[in-house]
Amino acid sequence: MHEGAAPKLDRTLSLPLLVFYGLGVTVGAGIFALVGEIIGVAGINAPLSFLLAGTIAGFTGVSYMFLVREFPRAGGEAVYVRRGIGDVAGQVAGIGVIATAIVSSAAISLAFAGYVASLVDIPEKLTATLLVAVLCLVALAGVRESVVLAAVITVLEVGTLIIVAVLGLDLVTFDGIANAFSPAGTDLSAVLTGSGIAFFAFIGFEDVANMAEETVDPRRTAPRAILITLIATVIIYVLLAIIAVSVPDPGAIADSSAPMSTLFEAVTGRGGSSISTIASFAMLNGVLVQVVVASRVLYGMAADGQLHHWLAVIEPERQTPVRATLLVAGAIAVLAVLFPLVELARITSIITLAVFTAVNVALVRLARSGALRIGRWWLNGVIGAIVAAALGVWQFTEVVL
Repeated sequence: MHEGAAPKLDRTLSLPLLVFYGLGVTVGAGIFALVGEIIGVAGINAPLSFLLAGTIAGFTGVSYMFLVREFPRAGGEAVYVRRGIGDVAGQVAGIGVIATAIVSSAAISLAFAGYVASLVDIPEKLTATLLVAVLCLVALAGVRESVVLAAVITVLEVGTLIIVAVLGLDLVTFDGIANAFSPAGTDLSAVLTGSGIAFFAFIGFEDVANMAEETVDPRRTAPRAILITLIATVIIYVLLAIIAVSVPDPGAIADSSAPMSTLFEAVTGRGGSSISTIASFAMLNGVLVQVVVASRVLYGMAADGQLHHWLAVIEPERQTPVRATLLVAGAIAVLAVLFPLVELARITSIITLAVFTAVNVALVRLARSGALRIGRWWLNGVIGAIVAAALGVWQFTEVVL
């Protein structure tokens, strides 16, 4: 850094690190904490709920790939929507992204506390608050340190999920798969409700775009990382959901406060305490990367003049947005104390779906105006906007009515 120059974000993230970051923020609380909730709602069709949620995320993921290639900025959605729709819409979208990261982190913190409580008798609200405080300090240490830690935890958690999936394959039958995805006898309302909850498990791939200013060659690296993250996540979730509904008593998973541990016990006949420990690490990962991304969006919007410049301050030595990080961590801790897990997950999904709708509309407007040259791929934005809006409205009615 030149003497007297304003501190900037540190551009150090390669494709592998960015993929691990994406998987770290995406794979975690959704499958470890909510698979039981989704089975409870959608029953044997839980895999279909995951697949539908993944498909909806996929359309929007393609839009993000085009937009981050054109606008590799830390503001992410705020930048895309401002360019495609207008300043006010961009500001609202950015605030929506920040709110999503904060609310989802509060949900993950509570999920972490639930798994810890299955191992040690500690009040869940206290555990969640302490978790946020510790991870805030990690996020302040530097982006490379945060992402490397996230990568290590991601290898552990994804490896564990793959082991559970492999061990559970013996329980899966062709008839079971057919029943899970067959339209005959399917309760569409239950599947849609389940997909709304399952959608929470896919939130995170879009955060890759917000790391663009800290990525090496972001126009090439970020789109690839988004694609790899989405494909890997869909495969892992659908496979585990199939195994979960194939066990002799899927209702036990639905009723469990530590569903992945219960699934492990059903698959192996052994105690699930080791899975609870690994699940706790997965929760750590989810909160850490969300703290990082929310602080970057706050910083990006402040640097772009959409929020007060006070939030655009970078700590010179660590090159991290210290004020934005502290604000995000404080908000997460407050929500974790005040709200239950499932409601936080649903609120997160609704806000994210609204942001996804806006991002897809922005892609369409930019493409149709000639500002973004992507051929007929703008039609992907149309589909993405429609399905995201439809699922968002459905989720909203589930919460309100």
